[in-house]
Amino acid sequence: MAFDFKKEYKEFYMPKNKPSIVEVPKMNYIAVRGTGNPNEENGDYQNTIGLLYGIAYTIKMSYKGTHKIDGFFEYVVPPLEGFWWQDGIDGIDYNNKEKFNFISIIRLPDFVTKPDFDWAIDEATKKKKQDFSRVEFLTYDEGLCVQCMHNGSYDNEPETVNLMHEYMKENDYELDITNKRFHHEIYLSDPRKCDISKLKTVIRHPIKKV
Repeated sequence: MAFDFKKEYKEFYMPKNKPSIVEVPKMNYIAVRGTGNPNEENGDYQNTIGLLYGIAYTIKMSYKGTHKIDGFFEYVVPPLEGFWWQDGIDGIDYNNKEKFNFISIIRLPDFVTKPDFDWAIDEATKKKKQDFSRVEFLTYDEGLCVQCMHNGSYDNEPETVNLMHEYMKENDYELDITNKRFHHEIYLSDPRKCDISKLKTVIRHPIKKV
C-alpha cells in the first residue's frame, strides 16, 4: 500500500477542530510564488496549481521510467498547502483578496533531492511542453505553531483563527507572523468536488513563548 503522509503524520495533517500547539520540523516542498485573488478564474493562483501537480506527479511516477531516485517508495501525493500574506496588513484581510501574496506548496518525500527535483522540472517541461521555470525547491523550517482544523467556507476562517489566538494566549504564547513566518493553510478537500459546508482546512499560525 502506498505511503500516505496524511495518515502517517496525523499531528500535522489531521488535527482536531480545537486548537493545539505543534512543533513542525523542516520539510522540503515543491513551491510556486504568486499574487492575487485565489478565486479569480484563470488567475495567477489557479495557474500555479497545475504547475505544482505537474511536478508532483512527474516525481511520483518516476519509478516507471529511467530516472531512479535513491530510496524511492510509492506514496500518495500530499495535500496542497499555501502560505499567505498581504503587504502592509497585520494578519489577513479576507475582504481584500486581490492583495494576497502566496506561496503554493506540496510536500516532497525526504528521498527527493535537489538534483531529482531538477530532473523532474526538465522532464515535465519536455513531456508537457509547458514552462515550469516558476517552480522551485523550497526547504522550510516552520517550527512552533498553533493549529486547528477549520470546517466550512474559507471566508469563515476568522472564527477558527480567533479560537487559535485565544488558546495561544491562554498558554503563554504570542503570534509570530513575520516576513518569513506565514499564515498557513493545508487543503484536505477539493472545493470543486465538495460542498462548501464540508470543506476541511488545517489553519496554522507561527507562535513564540511570551
